[in-house]
Amino acid sequence: METKRTFDYTPTPEQLALSEERRRQREAKKLQNAQNHTHLSPVFLSRPWKSLPSTQAAPRSTIKVMSWNLLAQCLIRSKLFPTSLKALKTAHRVPMIHAEILSHSADIMCMQAMDRLEQLSPVLEQAGYSSAYATGPGKQHGCLIAYKKKYNRVDELIIEYDKQEVREQSSHPAARIGSSRVTKNIGLMVALAEAGADSQGVIVATTHLFWHPAQASILIREVFNFRQSLKLEHWPCIIAGDFNFTPDDPAYSLLVGDPLTEAQSQRLHMSRVIHSTIDPTVPPTTKKADDEEGDSSEADPDRVINNSRAATPSDGLLSDLELTSLFINGAQLRSAYDEGQRAQRDNGTPDDLNTFGDRISQPSTRLGAHEPMWTSYTHYWKTTLDYIFFVDTPKHSINIAGYLNPHRTTDMEAGFPQIGICGSDHVSLCAELHLS
Repeated sequence: METKRTFDYTPTPEQLALSEERRRQREAKKLQNAQNHTHLSPVFLSRPWKSLPSTQAAPRSTIKVMSWNLLAQCLIRSKLFPTSLKALKTAHRVPMIHAEILSHSADIMCMQAMDRLEQLSPVLEQAGYSSAYATGPGKQHGCLIAYKKKYNRVDELIIEYDKQEVREQSSHPAARIGSSRVTKNIGLMVALAEAGADSQGVIVATTHLFWHPAQASILIREVFNFRQSLKLEHWPCIIAGDFNFTPDDPAYSLLVGDPLTEAQSQRLHMSRVIHSTIDPTVPPTTKKADDEEGDSSEADPDRVINNSRAATPSDGLLSDLELTSLFINGAQLRSAYDEGQRAQRDNGTPDDLNTFGDRISQPSTRLGAHEPMWTSYTHYWKTTLDYIFFVDTPKHSINIAGYLNPHRTTDMEAGFPQIGICGSDHVSLCAELHLS
């Protein structure tokens, strides 16, 4: 039987040097590819600014606020954005996103679904912004509030919705929290004092909500608790972000103080389910054949209720009455875009208005009818989810001085993100508030 011989291989010094040189070349190429995005033309589609006439005296102060869901890179799946192609690549998205953020020159910016903080932070710092950033437990993306150096940060607070109790009178911890599912979502808020006038300032909060209204009510409660704990009740509040519900949703009506319609009450009833993240005994949802073929992909993934069962009284989910009372305990929110576009229409210049109410034939008397027609527009889902809300105080009233016009539907038809138009699947919102 022939014995198989083995040989010990020892590379020569010349071979080692060649291998090391090739390794350096590969690393240099990777670095060059990573830096290439800074040399790409950061083109995005600019939009006109709409100024509103004012009959008020000169404002005591002006605050320009931006809010934008940036579509974290870690959330991107090419199958969800089949028409975006190269726009999904970091090298193309990052320059567009950074350029659009800076173009607003906002005093305060609220951003959601944001990752890769190490790329944006230097850009913000160079532009003269300070910031606060937070993520939910175990999440790779989070929320950021950036503000110009005309403000000093007094304090900040992060709230985890999954841990917030909504009722006291219950012996069962789950019923006190009354959660439909574990979301790992957070709210981030900061108290900002005006530089040189520490007695004046604003409370700012941002969030990326799960669509169920309980989280919205918790956010508002905690914003007011935060303001009260700092003894700053005379400061107005700005609450902006991706709320994951539309203007005709019961959560929106509860936030702004509109009475619930019968259809909204029915929607609340259907939403009272318990997800498997709360009750592990819930069996998984069986996929239908059309789901497996991708025909049902038009549903917004943030709103699909799978792997759930109907709630029982012991689960502690809030009733309509309990939800309403939770919202009533706080002040009613006002929307910058709903009021701004409503004023634009009332002023007789509605030609280029594209509102949510026009799209679904919502009565103009309902609050929310004049929100943007779309704030998220992709190949598979198209909807309105993002808002800039505010709350004034007896000492400080707020008026809308202007806002950034939303994108026209014709500019979004290919589905966001798109090179040369928008680097996210959401539309950036920006409004100017006058405080008097």
